Amino acid sequence: MDRLGYTAMTAASRTMMSLQVRSNNLANVNTPGFRADLERAQAVAVEGYGYDSRHMAVVENNGVSLVAGPMVATGRELDFAVKGTGLIVLQDGEGEAYTRQGSMQIDAEGRLTLNGRAVMGEGGPIELPEHERVEIGNDGTVSIMAPGDWMMAEVDRIRLVDVAAADLMKNEAGLLVTRNGEPAAPSEEVRLASGFLESSNVSAIDELASTMSLNRLFETQVKMMKAAEDLSDAGNRMIRGS
Repeated sequence: MDRLGYTAMTAASRTMMSLQVRSNNLANVNTPGFRADLERAQAVAVEGYGYDSRHMAVVENNGVSLVAGPMVATGRELDFAVKGTGLIVLQDGEGEAYTRQGSMQIDAEGRLTLNGRAVMGEGGPIELPEHERVEIGNDGTVSIMAPGDWMMAEVDRIRLVDVAAADLMKNEAGLLVTRNGEPAAPSEEVRLASGFLESSNVSAIDELASTMSLNRLFETQVKMMKAAEDLSDAGNRMIRGS
């Protein structure tokens, strides 16, 4: 009977982790640029004599959905949405991270930032000299107009990359990073749309339907554990002759 109980227990544990992923997706349904988490797990054999038929579900780093979300017009000059596939490169400690959330700001030091992190250019973090106006082209080119001047001068170009979803994972801050820890190669094909922000790509209806299904599945697995316990008790009573 322990096989039935073990199978039900590992399935219930996996279902709880799936519910956590779905709940996090639902909590971020209105977060601009949020990429939905996908569940990933694999079956691992339990080591030890007599456990050859036992397996447990081990959660791996969850996958990420890169399906594009709807674009919302904001009219703000420093708001950008990525057209199609692609990601904006940010400085993250000693390395870099990636995002599709394009609400850019210019901090007190003249750095171009996203949520407090520096936007990376071809030569490192983008720092703007004193300027009266700033423009960012659809290819990521950053240009400024210096005080007293009348022409735009190119300063740098935002690094844009195009990485397959299978090669990405989320770090503790919720930003995308490569699974191998290596910087992604720049892409000349990625384009930005000015005056727009991309909404979350989470479908609230799909996540709610999945959550309801997982709740019913969890209840079934708990009943299986109870059935395994009852069968075990019945077998013990037969052995004792009571």
